Amino acid sequence: MYARPALLLPLLAAALAACEPVPAFNAPEPGEALSGGATTVQRADRNAFALPAANLSLEQRVDFSVGNSFFRSPWVIAPATTTARDGLGPLFNANACQACHIRDGRGHPPAPEALNAVSMLVRLSIPAQGNEAELAEHGVLPEPTYGTQLQDMAIPGVAPEGRLRVSYREVPVRFADGFEVRLRQPELHISQLGYGPMHPGTLMSARIAPPMIGLGLLEAIPEQAILARAAEQKALGLAGQPNWVWNASTAAPALGRFGWKAGQPSLDQQNAHAAAQDMGLSSTLLPRQNCTAAQPACAAAATGDGNEDGVEVSNNIRRLLQFYTRHLAVPARRDVAAPQVLAGKRLFYQAGCQGCHVPQWTTAPDAAEAALANQRIWPYSDLLLHDMGPGLADGRPEFLASGQQWRTAPLWGLGLTRTVNGHSQLLHDGRARNPLEAVLWHGGEAQAARDRVLAFNADQRAALLAFLDSL
Repeated sequence: MYARPALLLPLLAAALAACEPVPAFNAPEPGEALSGGATTVQRADRNAFALPAANLSLEQRVDFSVGNSFFRSPWVIAPATTTARDGLGPLFNANACQACHIRDGRGHPPAPEALNAVSMLVRLSIPAQGNEAELAEHGVLPEPTYGTQLQDMAIPGVAPEGRLRVSYREVPVRFADGFEVRLRQPELHISQLGYGPMHPGTLMSARIAPPMIGLGLLEAIPEQAILARAAEQKALGLAGQPNWVWNASTAAPALGRFGWKAGQPSLDQQNAHAAAQDMGLSSTLLPRQNCTAAQPACAAAATGDGNEDGVEVSNNIRRLLQFYTRHLAVPARRDVAAPQVLAGKRLFYQAGCQGCHVPQWTTAPDAAEAALANQRIWPYSDLLLHDMGPGLADGRPEFLASGQQWRTAPLWGLGLTRTVNGHSQLLHDGRARNPLEAVLWHGGEAQAARDRVLAFNADQRAALLAFLDSL
């Protein structure tokens, strides 16, 4: 079990004792503009998140392009003449990866009038009841009728599981100088349940699709470096914790890196779970359809398992998707030398944000992909779990993550979210409409940092936001 997290220490000097030295703030650090090292791309338009790593060879770019086609193109219902892409459903949330990760970027909550909550998912489970084997492998106990995710779409002849609507109530927060921000607290409403009532103790957690950039670089950070960071953070009064999860490929526990609660150990497994849960597609890693015993029409529906591997996502498609998702490049930072951006960087450190949003790492020399090896990268994340307090809590544990813990979200690409996706809705459920609101939702271990930000005046707020916009 984890120790209860403590508040951030108020003195910036503590960072010197625990982590890398605090940089000077009168000029950019060497290489700081190249967020993804040699993989970084120089693009800042609406397609900035959809480009291959800059150091890929021409031959590798072919594999990237083929993987991109499977990521972007819709899957169809089986049986179909398009045997490489058939088998959608029977229950699903979207018919393509790109439908949620719009232009390889960030999803958003559904609009009030939306018929389907595309790019937002609702995870389901029930409280742990002593089933240690299932918890060890899946991290949660599925809701008996609806499984671990609510699917709001289905093929003909199969009933969708339900409909999601999100409403909000306002939560006012006031800065020391009187400036007020009205946060929005989401409330989930599930209706039109297709298979009867849910378990009375069902735990629900809304999740929007995160951006896809730099994931292969995060996978290439040495495990021992992440664990060392967790140990170093104790000197900061932080309680960053690794999430140990189940690796289906090795049939053994592994360090979690991906997902809002670091519930997946690798991109391959993350991709397979997304295919299974979001689109109802089987793979050799997850060969079963996403139907429960309460859904006989789902279980009886035709599948697209007619390829050489006897599953809907063949091993070759899975390999190409892995290559694609590993090599989506991070765009270069903008305006790193601007005085206001440098001032905002100083305030970021003074507030203590870098304690969890760790600026830089070096990827392993023996990374799985040569293009990702030995890269100095700037993701602004520690990939660890932190208690973020009751305001952000979903109450739903996942492996070792508690109902108040979340993995530190990488900040690279943050300033291009609106350019790529047309919005800036942040956090796991999109409740924050901009970076300032996201900061103000921080509690728990980040409460002290949030309180320091609340003491900022208008110029300081503008500088902090200019720094975040440069990432």
